[in-house]
Amino acid sequence: MLPIIIGSVVALVCLVAGFWVMRRKRLIDDLPTSKTQGVFIGLVELKGTAECEKPLSSYLAGEHCVQYAWHVEEHWSRVVHETYTDSKGNTRTRTRRESGWKRVAGDEVATPFYLKDDTGVIHVVPDGANIHNTKTFDQTCTPGDGLYYRKGPAYAVANSSHRRRFREDAIPLHASLYIMGQARERQDVVAAEITRDKNAPMFLISMRSEKQLSTYYARWCWFWMILGLVAAVAGAVVWGMLQPVSGVRWQPIVSMTGGFALVLALGWVWTVYNSLVDLNNRLQQGWSQVDVQLKRRYDLIPNLVNAVQGYRDHESQTLQLVTELRSQQEATRPGDVGPDFRGVAPVLQATIERYPELKANESFLKLQSSLIDTEQRIALARDYYNNIAMFHNTRLEIIPDRFVASLARLRQHALIGAADFERAPVEVKLVS
Repeated sequence: MLPIIIGSVVALVCLVAGFWVMRRKRLIDDLPTSKTQGVFIGLVELKGTAECEKPLSSYLAGEHCVQYAWHVEEHWSRVVHETYTDSKGNTRTRTRRESGWKRVAGDEVATPFYLKDDTGVIHVVPDGANIHNTKTFDQTCTPGDGLYYRKGPAYAVANSSHRRRFREDAIPLHASLYIMGQARERQDVVAAEITRDKNAPMFLISMRSEKQLSTYYARWCWFWMILGLVAAVAGAVVWGMLQPVSGVRWQPIVSMTGGFALVLALGWVWTVYNSLVDLNNRLQQGWSQVDVQLKRRYDLIPNLVNAVQGYRDHESQTLQLVTELRSQQEATRPGDVGPDFRGVAPVLQATIERYPELKANESFLKLQSSLIDTEQRIALARDYYNNIAMFHNTRLEIIPDRFVASLARLRQHALIGAADFERAPVEVKLVS
């Protein structure tokens, strides 16, 4: 039974590795690509180019970039004399040569940068990310080359053959990137940024396309699944060959194959179920962000009422508009009965047109800025919710995911159609 036990353990380990890779592949396939203008709190997928106000200059290639990693390896070679005993019991001596490469220097440097697409930019802090960059420098040289000591250490390794290999990988400025990571609100401006989050399932910055990444993980998933099947069948074959009956016993092979297929099917259902539940939870999170920002705006409305009353006490038309906004403490879910929330910018503009002197009132200007900032937050939350909801609804219609979705009792969600929300662009000066 030992071969079967070993084969089963190896197969189980391979299945765990395969499902881990499958989960990462589904994350890439399941998340919709957001525009930088529509990013809010949560796990997001983005595509764009790497831009930076103050880009790095890579150590070896001297190329403008936002991240680079370099290392220097030195070749060594030595002759080894060893004593051994042959098959006749005689002591003999033989000589062999060993060689290899030893790392003698290296470093990795990254700087925060902006990801730019056709709608705007978003700040990215790459610390802690899994980075897929590209080779920018690869050269092997001897001490006669100035690079040998200029970029490498002055000392030599033991048994050095005086050859050094210089290698550098980087994310060049303006390079096309695929990013998946956790978005959070910036502290300095009303905008989102992508940073490392220990609770996020993935933080990836890659120069590969989404299709290339999906294919990459798919191949590794198939590799682990096939290796697991081979291990399970091999264990049964070895056990059968060790039995006293001549030939291989087919029953253990059939049983192991069937068991492997059953575990594989259960694991697939479990992975798909969890990914759909996770997508639904992100949808709920997106909705809660809309509610939070509406409550924040609701708390600011009384100050707007006081500012207006200070100039024209109980002016009916203006107060009517303000009262409508004041009633929007909570959002009505799309598709449910109730009023739709709308933007505050038209109301503010109408108020200023009626009372031009408000433009010179410092407290009103601060209030106006706070309300517009809050409106930008609402717009961010609305765009994020709509983006996730659209992809969530699509996943529930795709076969075979729709059968698994029925187990989770997931339902489709309507999109938010509120109008009159505006977002001010984040202004940054980028190097061309």
